[in-house]
Amino acid sequence: MERSEELHRRLARWRPTYLPLILSFVVVVLGDLWLTGSYSGRLGWPLTVVWTWPLFTTLTGIVGIRRTRRALRESHERWSDGAPVPSGEQLIVAVPTVGRHDTYPALERSVRSYLSHLPDRFPRLRVDVVVDEGCEAAGPIADLAAGSDKVRVVTVPDGYRTPNGTRFKARATHYLAEQRSREGEARDDVWVLHMDDDTGVGPDTALAIARFVAEQAQAGPERKHLAQGILTYPREYAANRLTWLADSARPAEDVGRFSAWTGGGTPRAGVHGELLLVRASIEASIGWDFGPRSLVEDAQFALLFSARYEGRSAWFAGRCYGASPASMRDFFKQRERWSWGLAGLVFNRSLQLRNRLLLGYSVISWVIGPFQNVAVVMLLAFLVADRNTSPVTNIVIPLWALNMAYVIWMYWEGLRVNAAVSENGRRRWWEPFAVIALIPVFGLMEGLSGLRGFVKFARRSENKFQVIAKPS
Repeated sequence: MERSEELHRRLARWRPTYLPLILSFVVVVLGDLWLTGSYSGRLGWPLTVVWTWPLFTTLTGIVGIRRTRRALRESHERWSDGAPVPSGEQLIVAVPTVGRHDTYPALERSVRSYLSHLPDRFPRLRVDVVVDEGCEAAGPIADLAAGSDKVRVVTVPDGYRTPNGTRFKARATHYLAEQRSREGEARDDVWVLHMDDDTGVGPDTALAIARFVAEQAQAGPERKHLAQGILTYPREYAANRLTWLADSARPAEDVGRFSAWTGGGTPRAGVHGELLLVRASIEASIGWDFGPRSLVEDAQFALLFSARYEGRSAWFAGRCYGASPASMRDFFKQRERWSWGLAGLVFNRSLQLRNRLLLGYSVISWVIGPFQNVAVVMLLAFLVADRNTSPVTNIVIPLWALNMAYVIWMYWEGLRVNAAVSENGRRRWWEPFAVIALIPVFGLMEGLSGLRGFVKFARRSENKFQVIAKPS
């Protein structure tokens, strides 16, 4: 309890800072202007395109930083008299799990965090752990549920089929949504908190959700139906230090780009499958029956929500606490699946065109990532016997610098966020230097896995939902 209170005080002081972005921009733009020649070489046009391409993402991220700072300031002013009283609305935590023995320790950690932090804010709490019939860890999961009257195990029958033949995690999530409808819980006053089986909550999570729910109860016609916070990765949950450092980008994305879109009211950039808070009635109207090829059901849900409930999403300051992939192999498998699934959504004509265009821009940014990498560019320059990497016009130099500065900011600020939720609350002296120096490595890790996923989609390979090991 003492550590929880100290963590809560520490996180309450946090604000995303502009300083790394500004300093990086100044350094990079001066360096680029100094190194740029008076004419471009053979790579001039390709580099002008690929190094300028992420500009829209960069500008969106900067808008998100500003929105996050404003949201934190307004929340502090709105709740300056203290925390809200316990909510009278029902909160259901939905936790689908593959139910393997290697994923069970993380599941147990996560469920215990829900029971520790959520009941004080939500007396009407229930945790639904969703498993497939015959999963190997069925016994330990049943024992875990037996320890609290707030936890129940929902078993998806082996013969269950959705009307559209949906598979994998979405199948289990849709089954649970149908069960809530049968039980009369698909109502406006019921909220569903979607969590992964390796992702827990803390005191800040419970407080932020309670405040959001209280605000919506008083919002009238302008009330929101969906919200999301920040994904974080405590150091002590990391089995692999390199993947933990690489995941510094993920909380920064939530503070930047996702805050801009979801916090702006319409989650066109997608949502995460964890720390996703949805009004039960709205979830029932959309469902999760997206068909057998669905690999990123959370993103598809967000695009459908954007088309039907524009302006009705929000961002909140709570965090969830998960674990980075346990190995490089798992890291690549995870990103590959995301790229594969997102590419499928871009070409899904049942989705709104303008949403698919934005998603297509993001997928292209990901797929061309390897060709934006400095090491790859230097190799190409060697192969074409022209080391000149100047653009066709120096006008784009500040744009290149801004894109690079935003990437530096992402890893710097994301590391700061992840360190703050870790046990000692501080970055180790070498971590900021390491995370910046390794950005080219992280770029290759992200880009190559994204490119591989896109190639699998283009080849129409059999889609697979691979569940990686969950460090506890």
